[in-house]
Amino acid sequence: MLNLREVHSGYGPCEVLKSLSLEVRAGEIVALLGANGAGKSTTLLTIAGVVPVRAGEITWQGAPLPNGKADAVLRAGICLCPEGRHIFPRLTVLENLISGSYLLPSNRNAAKLEEIFGYFPLLAERRNQLGGTLSGGEQQMLAIGRSLMGEPKLLMLDEPSLGLAPQIVARIFEIVRLINRTGVPILLVEQNAQQALRIAHRGYVIVTGRNQLTGTGAELLASDEVRQAYLGE
Repeated sequence: MLNLREVHSGYGPCEVLKSLSLEVRAGEIVALLGANGAGKSTTLLTIAGVVPVRAGEITWQGAPLPNGKADAVLRAGICLCPEGRHIFPRLTVLENLISGSYLLPSNRNAAKLEEIFGYFPLLAERRNQLGGTLSGGEQQMLAIGRSLMGEPKLLMLDEPSLGLAPQIVARIFEIVRLINRTGVPILLVEQNAQQALRIAHRGYVIVTGRNQLTGTGAELLASDEVRQAYLGE
């Protein structure tokens, strides 16, 4: 579905991605691992059209993905749930969710909201509460729910467990797996490498914007290099 071939991108004079290649196939969860500054978030922003491709190619469903055009990428069905949640703190939970559905026909909003509330019952209970008054875990649930409101064909998640309590982290990863089981492929950037690789079909490890390792989730979990660098073993 999604292919990056020798992609270069960055900010101003700084090149962050340096000939990066990866693939997300239909129905997969693909984990993208690496140290801080390796280029993980830049990879997602480049796919999303926020950061332009300088060299190389990104294709989506066999056709070139619009370069540097975030609105066109979103309309193509690729949605990014960014690091830091970026919800609207002065809007209610319901208003935040509806804000993610502007590409969805309005007559489908009710059904989609019920689906989101099925994943996150707490959001249903707090539907009239301001987003800024939610806990960190609840805000992360809201950010993921808002991303799902547009019925993405590919969901990209950037650090969904960052700063959350262990029990909330476990719930977030459970939801990620449930979303994937509905047929939505997921590209997951996550510092919690062990949790990510446990649910991932495949994974990539990148170092300074380049591929270093790739394999199935189980293969990378068993890799001595991954265990020492990212699993603290």
